[in-house]
Amino acid sequence: MSASIAAINRFRASRSSATSQRRMTLGFLHGAHALDHFVILIYPTLVIELQTAYGRSYSELILLGTASFTAFGVFSLPAGWLADRWSRRNMMVAFYLGSGLSLVGAALAPSLYALAAALFLLGVFGAIYHPVGTAMLLENATQRGRTLAFNAVCGNLGVALAAGISAALTAAVSWRGAFLVPGLICIATGAFYLRFAPRELPHAASRNVPADVALPAPAAATMFALFMVIALAAGLVINTITLALPKIVDERVGGDISLILVGALTTGLVLCGALGQILVGRLVDHVRAHVLFVVVAAMQFGGVVWAAYARGPLLLVALAVTMVAIYGQITVNDLVIARYTADAWRGRVYAVRYFLTFMVSGISASMIGLLYGRGGFDLILDAVAVMALGFLVTVVAVAVVADRVEKRRVPQPATVACHFPVIAT
Repeated sequence: MSASIAAINRFRASRSSATSQRRMTLGFLHGAHALDHFVILIYPTLVIELQTAYGRSYSELILLGTASFTAFGVFSLPAGWLADRWSRRNMMVAFYLGSGLSLVGAALAPSLYALAAALFLLGVFGAIYHPVGTAMLLENATQRGRTLAFNAVCGNLGVALAAGISAALTAAVSWRGAFLVPGLICIATGAFYLRFAPRELPHAASRNVPADVALPAPAAATMFALFMVIALAAGLVINTITLALPKIVDERVGGDISLILVGALTTGLVLCGALGQILVGRLVDHVRAHVLFVVVAAMQFGGVVWAAYARGPLLLVALAVTMVAIYGQITVNDLVIARYTADAWRGRVYAVRYFLTFMVSGISASMIGLLYGRGGFDLILDAVAVMALGFLVTVVAVAVVADRVEKRRVPQPATVACHFPVIAT
């Protein structure tokens, strides 16, 4: 009897320890998502200040971030591969420490060329989070929809606070301080993560949890091709709007507003995206993910078109709707991919997705610089509306394929489900 009680106690202690480690891992991942988006978006706000400091035009200075934004996508491919083959935990350590050191380098840069080099390294290390962190979230989550939604909200907060805090630090210290303070925070957090984050066992070969829904080969090939198009279109829409948002607010809201107010309004608009992510996290328990994907994509297209023709206070409303849809689609996009992908491949699949999505951020920066000089934000927003329409059409195609697969799906007996657990999205 006493032996049985001792065994039960050991089991409970083991389960409690595993739960604590899982929660700690999720906490680090949520914080990393916020930091990742925060640090990569410091520069688009500081461009406004650098115009005065260096006497250069907005079009010239925004192009300096091209290498950084391109690296943010390109290096997600090796990051996802290394994480699946080596260690997801160690890759997250590299994310924290590398991002911090890159920001310190940007703060100390003696010239614009050195600044561009430091920003490039920031993009390299910042690229680690999305393929690695998303795979770790799915590995540790017990409620997938809500966990991904909360994580997305954390990323949204990073985006939102980047403009406001960067503007405040610039006003209080200098543009160099706006790089240095977040850099030191990243380094300190990385050291803390290295010391306290749960150790990861080498278990790449044991990641054998199957996809929730297995796709026939023709459907899998079709879905893969469609998601490549979605990743490209989503990347162009997200990055163009996000990078240009501070300047759109500065020019089109009306009145001669200060950099602090520009940062505050931009922060408020991006925070609206959190509403979309929270709603998606709740609705996905009641609405099929691929159907919800279509609804959010349609809302994104409508919001961009409205923003293209709005001015003053109405522009802020249109941009708020756009941000709700933009960030809502990110969450439901990840959920749809997770439903049809086995765990052993998720790091690499998300690496490809984020490679395409963030690789085009460099194209977005170049496009903003080129189109702004030819037609201002009227031309830029018209171009984004065309991209959003392409995104919507492709999402509808994904929903058609997914709906056919789901209708043909044969429910598995309970005995089989015990061996092949399915986590509902």
